[in-house]
Amino acid sequence: MTHYDSLVVGAGYAGSVVAERLAAELDHRVLVIDRRDHIAGNAFDYYDEHGVQVHRYGPHIFHTNSEKVVEYLSRFTEWRPYEHRVLANVDGRLLPMPINRDTINGLYGLKLATEEEVESFYASRREDRPLMQTSEDAVVAKVGWELYEKFFRGYTRKQWELDPKDLHASVCARIPIRTNTDDRYFTDWFQQMPAAGYTAMFERILDHPNIEVRPSTDYEAVRTEVEYSHLVWTGPIDEFFGHRFGPLPYRSLHFDLVTVDTPEGGYHLPAGTVNEPSAAVPYTRCTEFRRLGAQSDLPKSTLAYEYPRAEGDPYYPIPREQNRQLFKRYRALADETAPDVTFVGRLANYQYLNMDQVTAQALSTFERMVADRRVAARV
Repeated sequence: MTHYDSLVVGAGYAGSVVAERLAAELDHRVLVIDRRDHIAGNAFDYYDEHGVQVHRYGPHIFHTNSEKVVEYLSRFTEWRPYEHRVLANVDGRLLPMPINRDTINGLYGLKLATEEEVESFYASRREDRPLMQTSEDAVVAKVGWELYEKFFRGYTRKQWELDPKDLHASVCARIPIRTNTDDRYFTDWFQQMPAAGYTAMFERILDHPNIEVRPSTDYEAVRTEVEYSHLVWTGPIDEFFGHRFGPLPYRSLHFDLVTVDTPEGGYHLPAGTVNEPSAAVPYTRCTEFRRLGAQSDLPKSTLAYEYPRAEGDPYYPIPREQNRQLFKRYRALADETAPDVTFVGRLANYQYLNMDQVTAQALSTFERMVADRRVAARV
C-alpha cells in the first residue's frame, strides 16, 4: 500500500496552497485528490472553441489588500492589471454599481457635484435602523427604501431565495455606498489577473516533485487504498461526518453560456458585468469573459448568464443564525473526534471567502499546523 505523508482532499485554493507548503517546506510526499476532472476548484478556466478564456464556475476577479498573498501567488504567475466594473440595469438605464455619485445623478436627473451633496442626498433618504440585524437594515440605514428596492431587494431575493429581511446584515453590508465617482467594483490596492489564467497558476502551484495529483477521484475511493499520516480536508465539513446533524444549506449557481458575434472586434457588453436587480428578470447578472481576459480582438464573444439555484455544487453558505449554529456543532465534532484532520477553506469552515482570503487562510493554517506540531518535516 502506497504511503503519503499528507492526503489533501480538494485541488482548489485551500488544498493546493497547503499541499505546496507541505511539499516545499516539510518535504512531505503529498497526494492531492479532487472529485472533479480538473484542478483549480471554482477558479478553473479554459479556452472555448472560439478562443475565449472562460471561467467555468462564473467570473473570478482577483483583488486583495494582502501583500503576503500577492507575494506568495506571484511565485506561480505573472499578472496583468484588470479593474472590474459593473453596471446595474435599473429603470431602463445602465448605472454604476456599487452606487456612486454618477448612479444617483443618472437615476434622478440630478447634478450633484460634491461628495458632501451626495452624502446629504443619502441622509435625506435613509431610515433609522437602531439594530443592524438584517440585510434590509444594512441597506435602508445607508440609502433609504427606494434605492434598496431598485438595486438590492430583487437581486438579493433571486440570489438567496430569501428576502433581505431574512438574511444576516453582513450579506449586504459589505457592498459599499460611495459619494464619489469611483466606478470600480473593488478598491483594493492590488487588482490584477493571472496573466495566463487561473488554471495555469494552479498547475505551477502543484508542480512539485513531491506532489501527486489525481483528478476525478473521490475520497471514499482512496481512503482504504493509500496510507497517510495527516489528512487535509477542504470539502464540506458536514459531508466529512456523513451529514450526522443534517446538511449545511448552500446556494448554488447555473450558468448559461451564450456566444455572440463581434465582427468589429471590441466587446458586446458595456462593462465586464451587467447586474439585473429586477425580479422580472430570471438571472442575476451577465458577464462577458473577454473583458476579464483582455481579449478585445476576437470575432465572437462568450457571455455567462447566471441563475441562482437551490440544488447543485455548493457556492454560498446561507448566512442565517440557525445555519451558523449547525456549523458550530460540526466544528465541535471535528475538534473532538478528528485530531489528525485539518479543515481549511470556505466549505470546511462554512464561510463565504474571496480567493485572496482562502489563500491567506491556507497559508496561516499551514503555519499553525507546524506550530502545533500536527505536521513535521520528513526526516
